[in-house]
Amino acid sequence: MSLFRLIARLDIKGPNLIKGIQLEGLRVVGDPRAFAGRYYNEGADEILYMDAVASLYARDTMLDIVRRTAEEVFVPVTVGGGLRSVEDVRTMLRAGADKVAVNSAATLQPELVSDIARTFGSQCMVLQIDAKRTGPGRWEAYRDCGREHTGLDAVAWARQGEALGAGEILLTSVDREGTLRGFDVELIAAVTAAVSIPVIASGGMGSFTHLHDAAVRGGADAVAVAHLVHYGKATFPALRAEALARGLPVRAA
Repeated sequence: MSLFRLIARLDIKGPNLIKGIQLEGLRVVGDPRAFAGRYYNEGADEILYMDAVASLYARDTMLDIVRRTAEEVFVPVTVGGGLRSVEDVRTMLRAGADKVAVNSAATLQPELVSDIARTFGSQCMVLQIDAKRTGPGRWEAYRDCGREHTGLDAVAWARQGEALGAGEILLTSVDREGTLRGFDVELIAAVTAAVSIPVIASGGMGSFTHLHDAAVRGGADAVAVAHLVHYGKATFPALRAEALARGLPVRAA
């Protein structure tokens, strides 16, 4: 059995770590490198940087954040937001990222998933799905930070993404993101039942119970944590200790 991962999610706007609710109302939290360093020292399994406004701003600031983080943080770093081509991915990997998360461009050019996987390996290609519930047991994948419809059924898109070569799914419930009401466990369960690659649950974690639900009821392989750790309501050592006590297969501290 693979170890369940605890991932620090850091949404970035320009030089700042930001946080919002349902990907809107973004507020500045602080220096992303400082937070990434703190989470690394606390034992986070991975760092996830998401460029929240990548389609509107130049990429140089993000590249600098990734480059400097890679000099100080020695766990896998995934970077998403605004990556539109194999060359964009190559540039990000050269800056120090270990994996990339691709959403909008993949929904417009699904072959990009295969191109990235073929060029750099499936382990590098994370398909990012930002999903909104549209009805009982139904979700649509959105692009452009949850603002634009794709018309794609989120579960079917996850299945297609795996067939195209994605090595992992980053699954964010836009409805729950930033609300602290818990993950959309039904969504997670639907996607984990549809694919065989790892699924990272994101959006809504407000307590350890939510993490446990995502793992046990949803079948997630990892959770991305943001608000709780950014605002000091939980720490990675505390989450890891609780996970071990509840029998989840996380890495021992």
